[in-house]
Amino acid sequence: MSEIYNFSAGPAMLPKPVLRQMQEELVEYGNAKASVMEISHRGVDFTAVAQKSEQDLRELMNIPNNYKVLFLQGGASAQFSMVPINLLRGKTKANYANTGHWSVKAIAEARRYAEVNICTDSTANNFTDIEDFSDWQIDEQAAYLHYTPNETIAGLEFDYVPEVDMPIVADMSSAILSREIDVSKFGVIYAGAQKNIGISGLTIVIVREDLIGDVVAKQPVLFDYATQANNDSMYNTPATYPWYVAGRVFEWLKDQGGIGAIEAINKRKAQKLYQAIDASGFYSNPVNPKYRSWMNVPFILADDSLNQLFLEKSYNANLLTLKGHKSVGGMRASIYNAMPESGVDTLIEFMTDFEKQYG
Repeated sequence: MSEIYNFSAGPAMLPKPVLRQMQEELVEYGNAKASVMEISHRGVDFTAVAQKSEQDLRELMNIPNNYKVLFLQGGASAQFSMVPINLLRGKTKANYANTGHWSVKAIAEARRYAEVNICTDSTANNFTDIEDFSDWQIDEQAAYLHYTPNETIAGLEFDYVPEVDMPIVADMSSAILSREIDVSKFGVIYAGAQKNIGISGLTIVIVREDLIGDVVAKQPVLFDYATQANNDSMYNTPATYPWYVAGRVFEWLKDQGGIGAIEAINKRKAQKLYQAIDASGFYSNPVNPKYRSWMNVPFILADDSLNQLFLEKSYNANLLTLKGHKSVGGMRASIYNAMPESGVDTLIEFMTDFEKQYG
């Protein structure tokens, strides 16, 4: 049987060595004499898991000492609320860049707490391009600037970090750990786990310490970053198994040579796939090449009536979950860290053969 490659946007493909390790340790973890899902989050065995996973993430991302790393629940969607709750800090305005589906959701939630200034808006180009930063309308009185470095659905990705004189908040759910970044440029980085970190149920939040401890009044205690930071993300029972899986993924990333090494692979994978699309008269990608995502690659077939056939044949060829989002159409290949280069090569070969037969 040929190798199976899962191009799902999330929950996404996991590294095969991590899956095998999860399988081996499922019934009995280490010396705990029980599954990692069965042991106390306050016991010595899980405490060691938690501490090592945080340390490994700090090393991988070179996270400065004046940042807290939180292992939370609620997905990135909970952060749509937690960010304004924690970062308004007495102010009433916030800047948001609207560059895609997840930006729209973050903006809608922020409007429950603040006056939102849309400083740039890609709606008119259907989220296929990003306005030059020099043309953004930044409200200098706002508490922070929020943006989404990579939009999973449209496949639109920033190639820079905005420079403003206020805290920058980034929803890195689909870009975290895919390349090296300077964490010190950000006030808050948050990311759902189910793309590059592990399995669903966990959200990583990296927050600068000076932004902790002054929340909007009368909010849930769990939505206060101080509550989470002061209790090592264990004010309530955390998502222990997703936390454990994240730790195994961090170890795998270190084994690959770290973020710099995985960045080189990710860049090569994306370039290969875009080159195949651009060289074709049958496939197309609508995004401005300058802002094409490394992680999520949408592509449109010249004839929509062939979409279902493409999906059936690709599935039979063990290329899974290639259907594009309904708002974009066509196909989408999500090629996160766990997708090996051989998976992209196999997809390109299939696309070429399909075009020869039906193009």
